[in-house]
Amino acid sequence: MRHGSHINPPNRFESKYAEPDLEQLEWDDEYLSRPRRIEYLDDQTKSIVTENDSPDLNFRFSVNPYRGCAHGCSYCYARPFHEYLGYNAGLDFETKIMVKRDAPKLFRDFLSRSDWQPELIAFSGITDCYQPAEREFQLTRQCLEVASEANQPVGIVTKNALVVRDLDILQSMAQRSLVNVSLSITTLDPELAREMEPRTSIPAARLRAIRELSAAGVPTKVMVSPIIAGLNDHEIPAILQAAKEAGARSASYIMLRLPLTVEPVFLEWLERTQPTRKERVISRIRQTRDGKLNSAEFGTRIRGTGEISEQIGNLFQVFARKHGLDERLPAFDFTQFRPPTTGKGQQWLF
Repeated sequence: MRHGSHINPPNRFESKYAEPDLEQLEWDDEYLSRPRRIEYLDDQTKSIVTENDSPDLNFRFSVNPYRGCAHGCSYCYARPFHEYLGYNAGLDFETKIMVKRDAPKLFRDFLSRSDWQPELIAFSGITDCYQPAEREFQLTRQCLEVASEANQPVGIVTKNALVVRDLDILQSMAQRSLVNVSLSITTLDPELAREMEPRTSIPAARLRAIRELSAAGVPTKVMVSPIIAGLNDHEIPAILQAAKEAGARSASYIMLRLPLTVEPVFLEWLERTQPTRKERVISRIRQTRDGKLNSAEFGTRIRGTGEISEQIGNLFQVFARKHGLDERLPAFDFTQFRPPTTGKGQQWLF
């Protein structure tokens, strides 16, 4: 089993950290090459819908049935959230997956609140709702069933072709202008994808998912996210062309972000898997972040700053326009919403 991270960086909230004794074990054979079993742990949270106030996002509310993500993407900006649970942002994030088994009930209760005024709810605001755990637990599917019953508009973001499993629900919701799906494609190179995103769907499978969703009438967007300057930015034209040919109707991108403990995980991955590209990539990243590796400022954290960021943005716009992917997806219809019939309207806790 491949991991995006081969390290356990210290939890920034913990005062103590245990380093493995490298004199007592063979690092490569006994530590790094030994796969860690994925653990599914019950998450007893009493809420399923979270709220954000970021001006960079086009949604205020999101549903996340899982915390942590077995996809193992080396660059995942959600890794530091695992530290709030007492785990680390490296291997723990990929192998200790918190499962919100009550997610469908909690979502039904939320939509039954008397003060809920329907607006977009995003599925995968933090970690991917179609990660491998979904094959077993089917919490995303059950939450979609609740949304469909209530005519609640949702936007799905994923990099897993498993989304087409729920085509029956998605097609029905699309016919009522209640859903769209954004597929993330970072590269068309299957080897790079397997190194960078070890347990996601291969690029060809994601394109196939776009094709199947689009053929079923589900509005679909391609997200070239993240763009890593010096590594995958040259693929922008080819990705947009392939997505258009598969039926995508819109496109967007986000520059690589390395907040907090994402930075050491990504840099370790870069050194281990892309040694000949490492210095170039780091240099290019710094040139898009005012000499730093990350920026937390709204607006610039998504698009970056400087000449290289501007060149990447212009390249993206030119080819998005060329392929007719520079338009927004169709608007949602919020007028059809009705509270779920069996909801209890319990008090919602963030």
